Amino acid sequence: MELSGRSDAELLGSGTPAGYGVFYDRHLGVVRSYVASRVGRPELMFDVVAETFARALEKRALFDPARGPAVGWLLGIARNLIVDSARRGQVEAVSRVRLGMAAVELDDEQLVRIVEHGRGELRAALGSMPADQREAVLRRVVLDESYTTIAGQLRCSEQVVRKRVSRGLASLRANLEERE
Repeated sequence: MELSGRSDAELLGSGTPAGYGVFYDRHLGVVRSYVASRVGRPELMFDVVAETFARALEKRALFDPARGPAVGWLLGIARNLIVDSARRGQVEAVSRVRLGMAAVELDDEQLVRIVEHGRGELRAALGSMPADQREAVLRRVVLDESYTTIAGQLRCSEQVVRKRVSRGLASLRANLEERE
């Protein structure tokens, strides 16, 4: 089976650069759009995205597909980095340094294009989702509400909420991939 047909868990578990490259390509658009919609500075957005994927690579053994889709795991990492960077005033590059990743310097024009690209894409992709999936994704991924809490407030089962989140994230990823 070619790498693009493998699940996220298989790609992360492969331990190969090619496997992780497919994983990265598969989720970059969603992570970039999510981070761009939450941080005001393009250089901060770039650092958060880079550190998100570096941490995911470093902690790939901790990914558990039974707890939800990989894109949700990645967005959780990004959300935590955004919160930490707001407290510290900068994004820590701990995983990037440990992995020996070189710093990337962007000029002003590149930074402006990154921000414009990410914000518009995420809004459009979220707008194209069914309302029930959009609400489930936003509440679970952005607001970090538990499946139990969401299910109770929406008066449905946790399984229904999990399915909405899973389908919504898959739809979001597919929509953002089409736009690239």
